Amino acid sequence: MMLMENLRAEYYLACELTLATGRLLTEFRRDKLNIKHKGEINLVTAADRAAEDYLRERLGAERPGDSILGEEGGGDISGERVWVVDPLDGTTNYAHGYPAWCVSIAVMSGGRSVLGAVYDPSHDELFSAQSGRGAWLNGRQLTVSRQVALDQAFITTGFPYDLREHPDEVLAPFNAMVKSTLGVRRPGSAALDLCYVAAGRFDGFWEFGLFPWDTAAAALMVTEAGGRITNREGDDWHPKQKFIAASNGLIHDDFLRIINSSTGGGEK
Repeated sequence: MMLMENLRAEYYLACELTLATGRLLTEFRRDKLNIKHKGEINLVTAADRAAEDYLRERLGAERPGDSILGEEGGGDISGERVWVVDPLDGTTNYAHGYPAWCVSIAVMSGGRSVLGAVYDPSHDELFSAQSGRGAWLNGRQLTVSRQVALDQAFITTGFPYDLREHPDEVLAPFNAMVKSTLGVRRPGSAALDLCYVAAGRFDGFWEFGLFPWDTAAAALMVTEAGGRITNREGDDWHPKQKFIAASNGLIHDDFLRIINSSTGGGEK
């Protein structure tokens, strides 16, 4: 009973923090963003850093015994209770005023996500999930789509920041999927892509080069909404793996077949 009460308190805290951080980032959008480059096409803004500083300060006060892993400040995923935070997923979109960015917070225990919250301020949508208790959008329970045919599936993907170093490996499955599905979109926020799979807006999502803060919260949305997440071999996926395939489960085998046949397979 105490464990469930603690999880419930953590869940409400995660939801509260995503909403508060979303408001903070919205305020930053009205000011000069002070955009810098972490890599050739990898942007970071003052807002990213301010948002993560805020989350770390709040979590340090509210959950002093827990570990924190964040995109800007680092950390360790192997702790007993780990808050995995992406203060701003979709920085390039955010910096250009494109409304596809979000705040993502997960709690991991024993190496797996037990709760997650993802907030999209542009559309005022709060996605949330608890292990074994379903996934929700603004209080409405989510379920994945029922599309069974890959050639009628609506798919989403993303490109890693090191795309220019090995474009063929990334673009080959993209080109193959364009030819094999109803359509492919690339919005630019992995967390939102996964949430949209959970909501049935997309039938599947894949991406290379991801990190735990990109996926720890939103992947739980997919599985709690009845979907399936694996690595390229179709085996169980873990947030430490940089490749992810998520779907409604009904198209998953065909989905992986297209990805692997276009690249020669093999976990990345």
